[in-house]
Amino acid sequence: MPQSLGVFPALCAGFLVAAGLSVQPAAAADGARIFNLQCRTCHGAASTVAGPALNGVAGARIAGRSDFAYSSALKSKGGVWTDAALDAYLAAPTRFAPGGRMITAVASPKDRAALIAHLKTLK
Repeated sequence: MPQSLGVFPALCAGFLVAAGLSVQPAAAADGARIFNLQCRTCHGAASTVAGPALNGVAGARIAGRSDFAYSSALKSKGGVWTDAALDAYLAAPTRFAPGGRMITAVASPKDRAALIAHLKTLK
């Protein structure tokens, strides 16, 4: 019986991997790389005229930072930055908020998922 207990943790770990639950750190690391290549120019540790800081953006109100002058297009969206909202915005920012200022899109769904995983680490 004690030998079978050693199999249970391995089975649980296998289920977690199959469910994609253990890949979050790798996805966030990939997202950090994408962020540094595509986003860092406008989005730094502090908000600037080029773009708002993105720390705490996941789960926050859309256009909710008080230290950045958002476009009226983005302000009118309402809601919060859920995974789905972030994905839609990153996939096609001008479709998500027509008249908004961000024009750089992230075409790959895999890259968007990694980028969102990274954004969730920014506190």
